[in-house]
Amino acid sequence: MCGIAGVVNSKRGVDTATIRRMCQSIVHRGPDDEGIFVKDGAGLGVRRLSVIDLAGGHQPVFNEDKTICVVYNGEVYNFRELRQELESRGHRFNSHTDTEVIVHLYEEMGRDCVQKLRGMFAFAIYDTRNKSLLLARDRLGIKPLHYALADGRLLFASEIKSILAVAPELATIDERALWQYMYFGYIPDPATAFLPIRKLPPGHVLEFEGGKVSMYQYWELPEYGTHRPRSEGECLEELEYRLAEAVRIRMIADVPLGALLSGGTDSSTIVALMARVSSRPVKTFAIGFRHADFNEAPYARLVAERFGTEHHELILEPNLVETVESITQSMEEPFGDSSMLPTYYISRLARQHVTVALSGDGGDEAFAGYERYQIHLQRRNVSWIPEWVGNAYRKGVHPKLPSGIKGRNLAYSVSLPWAERYMEGVTLQPFDREMALLSDDFRAAAFGGADPMTTLRRFLDEAPARDPLGRVLYLDTKTYLPGDILTKVDRMSMLASLEVRVPILDHLLLEWITGLPAEWKMRGKKQKYIFAKLAEKLGVPREVLDRPKQGFALPLRHWMRNELKDLIMSVLLDSSTRQRGYFNPKGVQQMLNEHFEERRDHSARIWRFLMFELWHRNFLANVGITDATGLMNQAASLGGG
Repeated sequence: MCGIAGVVNSKRGVDTATIRRMCQSIVHRGPDDEGIFVKDGAGLGVRRLSVIDLAGGHQPVFNEDKTICVVYNGEVYNFRELRQELESRGHRFNSHTDTEVIVHLYEEMGRDCVQKLRGMFAFAIYDTRNKSLLLARDRLGIKPLHYALADGRLLFASEIKSILAVAPELATIDERALWQYMYFGYIPDPATAFLPIRKLPPGHVLEFEGGKVSMYQYWELPEYGTHRPRSEGECLEELEYRLAEAVRIRMIADVPLGALLSGGTDSSTIVALMARVSSRPVKTFAIGFRHADFNEAPYARLVAERFGTEHHELILEPNLVETVESITQSMEEPFGDSSMLPTYYISRLARQHVTVALSGDGGDEAFAGYERYQIHLQRRNVSWIPEWVGNAYRKGVHPKLPSGIKGRNLAYSVSLPWAERYMEGVTLQPFDREMALLSDDFRAAAFGGADPMTTLRRFLDEAPARDPLGRVLYLDTKTYLPGDILTKVDRMSMLASLEVRVPILDHLLLEWITGLPAEWKMRGKKQKYIFAKLAEKLGVPREVLDRPKQGFALPLRHWMRNELKDLIMSVLLDSSTRQRGYFNPKGVQQMLNEHFEERRDHSARIWRFLMFELWHRNFLANVGITDATGLMNQAASLGGG
């Protein structure tokens, strides 16, 4: 695992010092080695976390005549097979690393080389023959890649801070992206918090030649529900074979390897398959909390005992204020998923013993594991309500009801068409409508009257699925999975210099899962139906299978009403926060009052707002930006802070 960065600027050239500054900002992603290539207006750099071919895997890597150069972040799990094919065509290898496979594949196939790669990756290839740059990101977006085109030069990096380290003038805030953060808790691809800087979308390649950018999509999810297994036994056998293979190839490493064990079905199943093929006890890692309602450590312990792992456990009593302040200094964008905290803690624990860890991420999006899918299907039962009745309620009745009346928001939600109802359920929109949490000026500057739900609606409309469940699974795989789940895992694990691998997101496995009809994923009230059957077959303890889903839970509500309360009040009610102009002070005050008076639980929303303001103070200030709202140029009434 590595961090990559670079600049191509044929007009003015590139110096080594520039690339080194970019690399120094991401040392945490690759503490073992640094490599830099500079030639003819191009500079490529890499920070390396050595995992395969520790001695010979130095980057950048070149082809035989050194006309093609690659820097690479990720793992290609089928590199040995690809190497054999390439050697049979006459290519000569100087190392045993998977990186070298990419440069020779590029010689053979150009940008189509990505079609052959099975794994997670973000890489840059510079071809000195035509002075062109190729950027590529893996199919699901497991590894990040950012880029910016400015004044005829293209900058790229694993993290935004690398680009800002050499081009601070690109720190122009994207108000629309910040609004999306407020609604979703993350910024969906391809936007970033900074207007000139973009994320390369998953499953895409970008070519830069002659000062021009071209982008191509090379992979897409297949149509949902296209193949129907003849029996449950056949489906179960196929799933076991495919997932076991995905796990096996992700256990290739020249460094210590283990698994992150949450005590849920997904990670427990991964550990079961690892234990089956490992010649020694699998190293597993779990964290817990003193609060019994959120302590998953006992379930992880049951799994560890069942599969005879070398188990490491940490019961946390963290210094929350210190941790939150520290993490937000490294957050390049505001990020509102509170499970980043346990992800960070478990990554630090694992890194004390291993360099690589497997996880169960992706199972919920693949097999319909979120509770919201069940809720969505149940509420489709009200689809008999005529559209005109719903419109009449939302326009005429709802605005006249007192804001505090019980069931007011639910009635609004029920009146919506099912797709709009699902989108509402995963955004801040119902609460913003009820309490006006965001300011009118911010709304006007960000969208100018446009619909902030456009991004979600587009994926629902374009989904290659006929059934509602398939459509929302596609939506979440395109938005929530890369924007939230995978971003969280990458950023928090790389802060600890830990490589995390995700077998359930093997693209060949996921294509097969996507093709299964909805009843194999959700049957009645049973979610993740066939996956749970596999976990049971592999011997995952019944206590784990039957317990309510928690995700990577943490006692956020308790923390916010105790350890974090002073920080929350001092930050969200501070005059500089109000003057910044993003929030509506009355709405925020109402939200805080309801929460701290224990009338309602607003933990998730308060956390989202807190992370936003701390990002503004800690990260932006850390990179030398003291007034980055960008809104002052559009609406003087917003002030600055």
